[in-house]
Formats: sequence, structure tokens, C-alpha cells
Amino acid sequence: MNLIAAVDQNWAIGHQNRLLVRISADLKRFKALTMGHPVILGRKTLETFPGGRPLPGRENYILSTNRAFEVENARVLHTMGEALAACPADAFVIGGESVYRALLGVCDTAYVTKIHAAYPADAWFPNLDALPDWVCSTEEPAIVENGVTFHYTVYQRKK
Repeated sequence: MNLIAAVDQNWAIGHQNRLLVRISADLKRFKALTMGHPVILGRKTLETFPGGRPLPGRENYILSTNRAFEVENARVLHTMGEALAACPADAFVIGGESVYRALLGVCDTAYVTKIHAAYPADAWFPNLDALPDWVCSTEEPAIVENGVTFHYTVYQRKK
């Protein structure tokens, strides 16, 4: 499986159930990379999407411990075991923090947008630079959009 996230310089990913900053180019890259692939996300992440609806053009797997929770046009899973059994190998884990941490061990590739700033945060992505099983395989030049500097990286799990 794959992971995809945008992190600040402290590996933060969100604050009060919102993205740290909205970067149009990064959202387009997210769409391009995930389109046509299954996505795995938590219920709180789903709530941040427009209208709280699943992403179009992708099979959405929503993780929720609430067995009564239902979402139209998505499959709701209640345990990590269910997620591992149901989700194809080409799936993208798209958040939030607890879902990233729970599924990191079964992922081989992480697409990480690194934002060159620090923001107030209450949710973090695992610091792949500090994990011995991960190596940055691709690092692109910095881009500036609306005063926000960032760059794209790809991490691979060491074999």
C-alpha cells in the first residue's frame, strides 16, 4: 500500500481537523496520484471533505469504530484487520494520524509533500526521516505558491 500526506517541518499534518495550509498544486498532485486507486481514511478525515462525502473516482474505505456509522458510496470498516483484508495493494492511506500510524507497517511507498514552515498542530505524520526502515528515494526542487514554500518527496520502505 501507499501513504500520501502533506507535512510541515515538524511532520505535523493538521490542526482542529483541518489541513495546516491549502496548497492548490499539492491538492492537484494528490488527486492525480490517487485517482482510480482505493483510498483508506478515518471518519474524521472524511468529515473534512466537501459535504463530508467520499472522494469521487476512487473506492473509499472509511475506518470507524462506530458500527452504526454508514456512508453512501463508501465501504465502512471497523477494524484494521478488516481494512487489511478488504483493501487492495494499490490503495492509498490518506489520513488521519491514527490511520497513518496503524497502517504504516504495511505500506511500501509514501508520497510526502514537505512544507517549509511550522504551523500550530494537533495531528502528526510519522517522521520517516527518523525511522530506519524508510529512505527518501526522490526529492524534488522547492516550489512557492502564494507565499508557501514546499517540495515533493517519495519515501520507500527498505527491503
